[in-house]
Amino acid sequence: MSKAAIMEWIEQHKQTYTAMAQDIWDHPQTAYEEEYASELQSNALNEAGFSISKPIADIPTAFVAEYGQGEPVIGILGEFDALPGLSQKAGPDKEEVVQNGPGHGCGHNLLGTAGVEAVIALKETMEAEGIQGTIRYYGCPAEEVLSGKTYMAKSGVFDDLDSALTWHPMTGNAVMHKAMQSMVSVKFHFKGKPAHAAASPEAGRSALDSVELMNIGTNYLREHVPDGTRMHYTITDGGLAPNIVPESATVWYFLRARSKAEVEGILHRVEKIAKGAAMMSETEVESEILAFAYDTLPNDPLNELMYKNMQESNPLAYTEEEQEFAQNLAKSLPTQGKPIEELLRTSISFSPYQAGSSIPGSTDVGDVSWIVPTGMVTTTCAPAGTALHSWQATASFGTQIGYKGMHLAASTMALTAYDLLKNEGDILGQAKETFDKLRDGKVYEAGI
Repeated sequence: MSKAAIMEWIEQHKQTYTAMAQDIWDHPQTAYEEEYASELQSNALNEAGFSISKPIADIPTAFVAEYGQGEPVIGILGEFDALPGLSQKAGPDKEEVVQNGPGHGCGHNLLGTAGVEAVIALKETMEAEGIQGTIRYYGCPAEEVLSGKTYMAKSGVFDDLDSALTWHPMTGNAVMHKAMQSMVSVKFHFKGKPAHAAASPEAGRSALDSVELMNIGTNYLREHVPDGTRMHYTITDGGLAPNIVPESATVWYFLRARSKAEVEGILHRVEKIAKGAAMMSETEVESEILAFAYDTLPNDPLNELMYKNMQESNPLAYTEEEQEFAQNLAKSLPTQGKPIEELLRTSISFSPYQAGSSIPGSTDVGDVSWIVPTGMVTTTCAPAGTALHSWQATASFGTQIGYKGMHLAASTMALTAYDLLKNEGDILGQAKETFDKLRDGKVYEAGI
């Protein structure tokens, strides 16, 4: 009856957490600035009887909420940062709330709130049944810049976990059976010599020339990297005026690949290209690594358990109004002329981990998955065809479609954490055995 009690508690308290997610959606803040969401969630957990540790790793918006005592220790990961430039109303047409303002185009207003909902629901059952063990909610900042969990990991807050669970808003209900890619975020700062670009250009050494030469070299490198590699960049500093030879210039790169080892190899080659560009233009260059997230290690025993508990949770169902919203939003989606039969997916899919395969995205959850066995699912929070980091995603994640997916994720994580606390059939041992095989003797070391 305990699982039924958890689901009933979530059903009775849906409005509370819908309001929390809506509140965070209404107050989007970007990486390391998420004071509103962090305070809102930590206060709610404190009032529910959790002890709060804050800040973590000297990050004001990072916190850990804990309840219970002894083993096993089960963690649920939450995020709450928004993306710059994705302000959008919760409607099917493109309409900003604040011009060029931030918005929750990755659904982190839902992601963290589901974790809060899950651990509080679980706490009620632990109290009622006298269940031994410890549960934690991790308020993790700055996932969008892929470094919040890395700094938290360096402080050791994940080291004593027996298992971690998380999820992500998507357009379908499934387990994450493919790895997400490792990624390094790195800036290259070039320094040259300023001069009058018309009167004495020979006296100058252009830092911007260096950036452009580097980008050309990196683009030629694209032919000689492993399949699935992604290299994207933006010039964040290109000089002050056309008639001044730029003294400084900066280019910011994201380099992604299937594994951290592959990314390290690509980074080494890109660094050589930067040095070559500096030699050609007679400038100087320094690199600055901002983040270096690991690839994720999907854990089949945990994912199978999460799949089972998603099936046991109350199923998704949509109103005519929600279906109409999805149909109207779909008119703006790039479907390449292919009709989408089911815009709001209610089915649940499962596939075992596909070794060597990855999806073209990254997350600092990867760091945690190299420290402790980690399970991860997705739920339907937006119509099929909606891309993350888009205005359509921001709109969807501020509607009942997003909130319904959030409650399904909360139920899935709470039920799974309950099973892990009970640990019948030694599911934690199976997860640890899989984790050790996936790591293959490698030990986690923070990339920054």
